[in-house]
Amino acid sequence: MSPIEHLAEALGAAGLDLEPGSARPVGGGCIHHAWRVEGPAGPVFLKTNVADAAWMLAAEADGLAALAAAGALRVPAVLGHGEAEGSAWLALEWLELRSPTPETEAALGAGLASQHAQPGPHFGWSCDNAIGASPQVNTPDDDWGRFFARRRIGAQLELGRRNGLPAALLARGARLVERIPALLAGRQAAPALLHGDLWGGNRAADSAGRPVVFDPAVHYGDAECDLAMTRLFGGFDRAFYDAYDAVLPPAPGWRQRLPLYQLYHVLNHANLFGGGYVRQVGALMDAVAGGLR
Repeated sequence: MSPIEHLAEALGAAGLDLEPGSARPVGGGCIHHAWRVEGPAGPVFLKTNVADAAWMLAAEADGLAALAAAGALRVPAVLGHGEAEGSAWLALEWLELRSPTPETEAALGAGLASQHAQPGPHFGWSCDNAIGASPQVNTPDDDWGRFFARRRIGAQLELGRRNGLPAALLARGARLVERIPALLAGRQAAPALLHGDLWGGNRAADSAGRPVVFDPAVHYGDAECDLAMTRLFGGFDRAFYDAYDAVLPPAPGWRQRLPLYQLYHVLNHANLFGGGYVRQVGALMDAVAGGLR
């Protein structure tokens, strides 16, 4: 029996006429299982996991819907999500994805800048969601420095305590949290709609060469946070940054803020994977401290 067959009734109740026996595993499932499932209207991209992960898939659906409503970048359409028979599932539009070209990257940069230019009501989001496999705390706040100190770096340090990160590193982090509002005091950031996890693996080109983004960790924050993530692991073409900057020019001091915004994601990787990411956290803390002098 296909692993999807036990979900056939739930998928049908959600209006998805699929052939569970056609399910085959595909890439894109580092946290969840990912499948291509055929149907009369064409294939569907289906993610599944244990029922306890239903909140993550619901949060992903919420984030994709928000990005789609912004209308600046293409995302896979959400076809449905739910929980049944001990499993959680999320059904998305199937897209034939390709590697981005310089033209794709330029369109992505311009589109992301357009998305960032749409202001939000506050920093945070209407609900918590996930950054990778970790919870992402989105309690709304009107003060960016306080939000980033508490809900981003502070929240990751708390995860680090539970995960056994080195005590000395956590103590350094606690001291840094107290100083973050001072570092960000001069940054008059407007709440921008962020993808939230924009590394190279979460963007591609569709069959027409248009940019597509997926696997978001959506919230309102400083637009520079998305750009900091693109620079963390590399892979984005120069055309991406040129097109973005043509719409939203870089703000003074962005290079000094860069290691702080990257620290959030590297802390998360240290919590999830340990290893060299723990050392990278220390290096970024050094870089942030240098910007505070």
